[in-house]
Amino acid sequence: MPQHYALRTPRTLDYALVAGAACLSIYWWYLRPLVYQDSRRSQNRVIRCNAREAARSILLQGTKSRSSAVSTGSAEEEPPPYQPDAFPGARDAETAYGTIKVFEWGPEHGEKVLLLHGIGTPCVALGDMARQFARRGCRVMMFDLFGRGYSDAPGDLLYDDRLYTTQILLVLASSPLSWTGTSAFHIVGYSLGGALAASFAAYHANVLRSATFICPGGLIRPSHVSFKSRIFYSEGILPSWLLSRLAKQRLEPKPGTPSADVPDPEAALDKVDGRDADEVVFDQVPVRADDASGPKVGDVVKWQLRNNAGFVPAYVSSIRHAPIYGHHDGVWKLLGEQLAWRRRGDESRPGLPGGKICLILAERDPIVIKEEWIADSIAVLGEDAVDIRIIKGGHEIAISKGREVADVTMASWR
Repeated sequence: MPQHYALRTPRTLDYALVAGAACLSIYWWYLRPLVYQDSRRSQNRVIRCNAREAARSILLQGTKSRSSAVSTGSAEEEPPPYQPDAFPGARDAETAYGTIKVFEWGPEHGEKVLLLHGIGTPCVALGDMARQFARRGCRVMMFDLFGRGYSDAPGDLLYDDRLYTTQILLVLASSPLSWTGTSAFHIVGYSLGGALAASFAAYHANVLRSATFICPGGLIRPSHVSFKSRIFYSEGILPSWLLSRLAKQRLEPKPGTPSADVPDPEAALDKVDGRDADEVVFDQVPVRADDASGPKVGDVVKWQLRNNAGFVPAYVSSIRHAPIYGHHDGVWKLLGEQLAWRRRGDESRPGLPGGKICLILAERDPIVIKEEWIADSIAVLGEDAVDIRIIKGGHEIAISKGREVADVTMASWR
């Protein structure tokens, strides 16, 4: 073997070892964290609702013990306060964002009505209202917002009006009927759902026959947010694990305190017009008005805390990012422009005929304060754009007075 070849071979090996070590270092310090983060992010994309999975497994087994199994983790043989077949036309809409629980029933050729529930209680809370629409010949659809009831929760997204608008469109697309033609359906939103309905109407007015907002979020003045809530829900102050634990404790129904369905739980302890705002304890409102001994709002919230891992993250993110407070110059201003064009007879802009929305307020709501909302909605949308109706009661009227709210809503269509 030539001497020069023998001398060069070890150097070649040294270069190879150095190059290999450099590649390994680059992977370990730079590429591995990225791969690990991407893998972890993909695993956390969807937070599954264990209540729905338990219900599905029992149905597949064909047993008769579905009710006790859906309550997941409870040793008691009691049905959950919200069952997966609580209403006709139940379906699980599979999407890239997770599974969405949807109910749709009523005459196929009736007026179509889409209902959006509040921040803390799933669509079962609007059951009485939905039944009234269906009894009067309407085609009704309602669903659990992400992270509520039997719906999964995206784990890597902000719970803002863009995410919720996407969810609405996904739910509409899951129907066997067409819901997206010109002036195709009525949208009715309560509390957070009212704010989401306003955002949807601002960008998709062409598909709406009418828009009704019941004790909605959106124009709630930021001055009503307590200092404690500002600190509690601010990003970056508390570690996520600690915030999640504290939020779960805060949302746990307790006697004499307001429910998670109230946008700012502490604000409901104030007084309105000299009367106690919590004359009706929100958590004690029956889910069905005709069944006072049946499940209460607080029962449903407590069930969610134990059976939907996405509930707390979805609630916290909604408080932070959903259009609840002070959106006077946001989508509400855009909605006002959409309504004005239609009142001027602009035929190039279909939907929301007449250029007016229906705003249903409660007489003594401590969150959506009647006097403030009358003034602010007229200032932002225009006096001719708002049909304001007042109902006796508090923030719970969409749940406790579903029949009356449905009556007022349908009267506004005419």
